[in-house]
Amino acid sequence: MALWDMAELRPEQIVRLEEDGPAVVLLDQRRLPDDVVEVRCTSAMDVADAIRTMVVRGAPAIGVAAAYGLALAALRGDDLAEAERVLASSRPTAVNLPWALAQMREEPTPERARVLHEDEVDRCRRMAAHAAELFEPGTRALTHCNAGGLATGGYGSAVGALRAAAERGLLERVLVDETRPLLQGARLTAWELEQADIPHAVIADSAAGSLMARGEVDLVVTGADRIAANGDTANKIGTYSLAVLAAHHEIPFYVVAPTSTVDRETRDGSEIPIEERDPAEVTSRFPARNPAFDVTPAALIAAIVTEHGVHRPPFSF
Repeated sequence: MALWDMAELRPEQIVRLEEDGPAVVLLDQRRLPDDVVEVRCTSAMDVADAIRTMVVRGAPAIGVAAAYGLALAALRGDDLAEAERVLASSRPTAVNLPWALAQMREEPTPERARVLHEDEVDRCRRMAAHAAELFEPGTRALTHCNAGGLATGGYGSAVGALRAAAERGLLERVLVDETRPLLQGARLTAWELEQADIPHAVIADSAAGSLMARGEVDLVVTGADRIAANGDTANKIGTYSLAVLAAHHEIPFYVVAPTSTVDRETRDGSEIPIEERDPAEVTSRFPARNPAFDVTPAALIAAIVTEHGVHRPPFSF
């Protein structure tokens, strides 16, 4: 199947619920950028497996997929409490997952799930517009992991900010970290930027500090999987290192994420659960550690941008 142009990559192509069947249909992000393949999930357990195996990934998109999964269970007449339990256990770090399930609990209908999806895309467009105000003409940005339409079910958070800045003529180019261990940056962010015709170059994660020292980075912008009440932020492993490097080089470090990613019940980053994935994703030959996320302290973050605007420290959500 030919690749879609970004202008044609509609939210329902990333994740949707088909009532005739019924099934939750997901764009398989494991196969991008080489193949565009859809995965059909016919039960909440299938959706949970798709989330766990990263067919769909990115905190907002996970939440949307879970919402559709609960609506699917309702259409099938399944035990909704069990369906919610299975979906909630699929990924531990992204707070959007339990948030979306809570939003669906009283009304687990396809209509409610689609409204939740539409609202998430609208939040992304609004926060991207706010974030673009942080860019100067000729900005050279660096981003980590994938926080685009694929990760949010629509326009994108951090990549949405890059798109909005490019549309305003403010963005010169983007450095894209490969993002170990599963290369979401090299596979997914680079693909999204290519489709949007935004100049970019993929770099090894370990090259970021050197390029900052050479004056090639004006700002760093990332998404988030969970934001604690004090502004500490969990994101893909390697984000904390970038924030430390940015602070050393006096480069602003920005986080762009919807309020559905804010967890007011978590006081600070020490309370955020960090997923450890299969060590075989790193190496099949030697012992390995494979944490999927790390926590960036609020003190290293210049601003957190949500759909409500630009929030400066001290943060209090």
